[in-house]
Amino acid sequence: MNTKPRPYVLAETNWKEIQQHSFDIVVLPWGATEAHNYHMPYATDNYQADAIAFGAAEKAWAKGTKVLVLPCIPFGVNTGQLDIAYCMNMNPSTQLAILKDVCDVVLRHGATKFIILNGHGANNFMSIIRELAGLYPSLFISVINWFQSARKDDIFVNKGDHADEMETSVMMHLHPEILLPIEMAGDGASKKFTPKGFQEGWAWTQRPWTKITKDTGSGDPSKASPEKGKIFIEKCTDNISEFFCEINNKQIDALLK
Repeated sequence: MNTKPRPYVLAETNWKEIQQHSFDIVVLPWGATEAHNYHMPYATDNYQADAIAFGAAEKAWAKGTKVLVLPCIPFGVNTGQLDIAYCMNMNPSTQLAILKDVCDVVLRHGATKFIILNGHGANNFMSIIRELAGLYPSLFISVINWFQSARKDDIFVNKGDHADEMETSVMMHLHPEILLPIEMAGDGASKKFTPKGFQEGWAWTQRPWTKITKDTGSGDPSKASPEKGKIFIEKCTDNISEFFCEINNKQIDALLK
């Protein structure tokens, strides 16, 4: 529990403090509210996105790069999970509308870099960023999928992409008090489409979630540990904070070679 407001967390800071700083980089964590196997909370993606954003911002501040982290958007694209109770879906068109309003505020107050810190695999912001780039040409807009910001294969044994060993380990480190015992988790077994194009990755379709998994997980979480989660978080926040420092107060031309 923090004893004082963190100046890089907008939800905690105040007007007296924020007027002491100028921010070139504004970060918007974006998660989802969805089932995460039997053992983890619906807001897993939000807890993780916030923690990674705050950790990376803290490290960037320590290096002299002032980053401002906005409150997390808690709903993501879950069109493949509409039959799972209270899995909250937000369509991409709604995401675009929200981002337009946020970009208006970011630009109004002087930032030139806007980073979406994504914590949910089905949130695909690439086409949205292409549209925003035409509307806000003076704003550098980027997305970071935090869960892809560091190597996993040297830490985790079991592969997966939802409520798996990695996500379970991260939550064991961040919020063990809201997890059920790992013995209560499902095995995360999931089916895959059989056509060659899907197997090789050059064809794609949305996965019908309740048809591919019985426990809503995709990946065996049984070998998760809080120690693995801490290591991965440190690697991710190191890399993301370095990214913040690399782009801070630089023109787009200076980021090219």
